[in-house]
Amino acid sequence: METEEIVNRVATSGIVSFDLEELFHPGERVIYDLKDNLYMGMILREKDFREFLKVNDWSQYTGKNIAIICSEDAIVPTWAYMLLAIQLQPYANEVVFGDLNALEDKLFADAIGKIDTEKFRGKKVVIKGCSKLPVPISAYVEITNLLKPVAQSLMFGEPCSTVPLYKKPKV
Repeated sequence: METEEIVNRVATSGIVSFDLEELFHPGERVIYDLKDNLYMGMILREKDFREFLKVNDWSQYTGKNIAIICSEDAIVPTWAYMLLAIQLQPYANEVVFGDLNALEDKLFADAIGKIDTEKFRGKKVVIKGCSKLPVPISAYVEITNLLKPVAQSLMFGEPCSTVPLYKKPKV
């Protein structure tokens, strides 16, 4: 009886798998809520806020990823968010205005912006779809925008089961 050799067609297909989960920043995510700095829960007083900024121990935010919000319907001038960012920036890994989703979008956008696209030039690329860590949809859109100009084709899923997204037209 003749045995037929099993060939792994995925391994020989030239497909490059890209896992966005590998770009997940491991740092802690923290919300800084300006409501705690409001006078009577309604307004931010500049003198009090500036004094707080001077005396607060900002080192507690070292290496953390900070999302700045104000959960109260209050009068918060734009410069307050800017002053807070100035205090956090020397310590935090990342500081954004918005919720944790906005923070995650920014972390992934920064990581995707550092990718060298040349290693994907002319390649068939599969963007992995399943991940154990939370990968925002914005990251999938961002990586698509980044790789489309250089890749031969883009697919979504796993190398053995993909959804075709884009194929470079033959010239």
